[in-house]
Amino acid sequence: MADFREQTQYQTGVQGRSAAEIDQGLRSYMLGIYNYMAIAMVITGGVAMAMANYMFSNPAVAQTLFGSPLKWVIMLAPLAFVMVMSFGMNKMSASTLRTVFFAYSAVMGVSLSWIFLVYTGGSIAQTFFVTAAAFGALSLYGYTTKRSLSGMGSFLLMGLFGLIIASIVNIFMQSSALAFAVNVIGVLIFAGLTAYDTQRLKHMYDVVSNNAEAMAKSSVMGALSLYLNFVNMFMFLLSFLGNRE
Repeated sequence: MADFREQTQYQTGVQGRSAAEIDQGLRSYMLGIYNYMAIAMVITGGVAMAMANYMFSNPAVAQTLFGSPLKWVIMLAPLAFVMVMSFGMNKMSASTLRTVFFAYSAVMGVSLSWIFLVYTGGSIAQTFFVTAAAFGALSLYGYTTKRSLSGMGSFLLMGLFGLIIASIVNIFMQSSALAFAVNVIGVLIFAGLTAYDTQRLKHMYDVVSNNAEAMAKSSVMGALSLYLNFVNMFMFLLSFLGNRE
């Protein structure tokens, strides 16, 4: 995700406000981000389970969606939403951006519904709670640490590009060793990005706090960043913890 600081042209700050007002505003801002993320997670989970139940009752639908070239459309559709939000947010209103984000979370639910056909419900639930606990701890660290994580962010982003390339290569190689390495590195990268993005969003408050529209957009894009970190960490962990049907 591109840094929201680099994509906006708002020149705002927190001058003239007391420390108590800044702290209260920051907590409200971060809570809004987590609330948007939580709503998106509920939408994704609800759509994924509903879609999976429908495919259980209609195996032909599952074959059509995930056993044909249509699966690439389903898999890549969420990426299209992310691109639209990332490159079009300055042209969208905050309410439109929020609507697109929630629509994206629903599309992601369709894209992830296949996991209920492959893994047991118990192992999916277990992995979700493990991911939630790890995410919470990492995000808390990113919020409270006094250490700057900006350097780590650059390293993690480079690692993310390498991870994507390795994943694409392994589609053709089908190497179990490479798949294992990709999964391990994927968990580490998105764990690090969770802490990094939390700190980045905390600092972003100083930039957008005096502009309501900018702050609303930053909340949505911040929720998108953390949502992506959570979902990717969950999927990589599921490859280790998930029990297949």
